[in-house]
Amino acid sequence: MFVYALIVAFLLMPLADLAAAGLRFVAAWSALRSFGQYIQYKTPLGADGSVSWGTGFQTTVNGYTISNIRVWCGSSLCSSGNLTQIPKYFTFSTTVTLAPIVWRPVLCPTSCTYTLSHSERFQ
Repeated sequence: MFVYALIVAFLLMPLADLAAAGLRFVAAWSALRSFGQYIQYKTPLGADGSVSWGTGFQTTVNGYTISNIRVWCGSSLCSSGNLTQIPKYFTFSTTVTLAPIVWRPVLCPTSCTYTLSHSERFQ
């Protein structure tokens, strides 16, 4: 019984923390990829160079809120001054919040909220 308690406390619980954190990161990356595929078919720029997709544009994918959406024209953000350049890629991000039980000091040294960024080229 003592060996079972040690195995659960020092092996299985930390592995469960790592598995739960891994699943959250994989789900967040999947949401970012799905959002990238979704906006491939939307017109990213308004007439004045601003990023405006209009009404009905979803910014939540699988429970993850997508934020900080930017469209890049060349090496700078698209704006009304560089509309002659073709939009090359877009960037966006989401946040992941972990809830470890045993490995909180290891997985969350300062905060349990992590920001994942993603970029995708226009096809």
